[in-house]
Amino acid sequence: MTFKSKIGAVALGLFAFAGSANATIATIYDSVTNGQAIFNSTVTGAGGTVAVDTWTSMTDGYAAVSRGDYTITRNNGGALNFNGYGSLSGEVVSIGPAVNSGSTETSGTRLSPELYSDAGITFTFTNAINSIGFEVGDWATCCTNPTTDLFISFDGGAPILVATASNSSDGYFQTQTGGYGYEIFVAAFDDSGTFNTVTFWGNGIGEVLYAGAEVRYALLDEGTVPEVLPTVPLPAGGLLLLGGLGALGIARRRKS
Repeated sequence: MTFKSKIGAVALGLFAFAGSANATIATIYDSVTNGQAIFNSTVTGAGGTVAVDTWTSMTDGYAAVSRGDYTITRNNGGALNFNGYGSLSGEVVSIGPAVNSGSTETSGTRLSPELYSDAGITFTFTNAINSIGFEVGDWATCCTNPTTDLFISFDGGAPILVATASNSSDGYFQTQTGGYGYEIFVAAFDDSGTFNTVTFWGNGIGEVLYAGAEVRYALLDEGTVPEVLPTVPLPAGGLLLLGGLGALGIARRRKS
């Protein structure tokens, strides 16, 4: 549920778009270090507690992997295989984007977001949440015709755009170690309710993409997510993109 908006490195860090008077949909797209700090500050500022799960010693070859609080599955039912990537905090799973069976994409076009979700992964939580964030590797290194995008959906709802890039510099952040620039943290908040499943995927056909590493999640009360998220100093050359299908709602509120 998001329109994308690009802002420069001198601007404020992240904005959230209100879905209603008492509920907010907000996203984070930033470097791993900054993104984690914003997520933690947002959750604790809303009176919640951040749960952190680092993916280590992950088991390969299964269609479902349990992490205690949640289970990971591939949206196409395939086996999960994990590996390390760059300087990310833990192991990741490949989610190289693909068009769903029976759909076709031509160069310079993008289909409806849902038609790319087969290559992604789903987190199924035992206890409901409404806030989640994790790390992504090898982001925006190709396939930006016209853009490459990342989406999160709660309980199969409308896709929330959490990152978009029209060229590789849009996805480059100076990361903390190792010189791996294309490592990001993405997150989504939706305090309109509580949810047990979170689906994540991308639409950059041909892109090699990894997700997971260290997953952060929380349950927040309705109406507690701020419309403007906490900020941290931006990395040199970084760009922040925000999402929220509530962007039109912001425009309407400004007019009123």
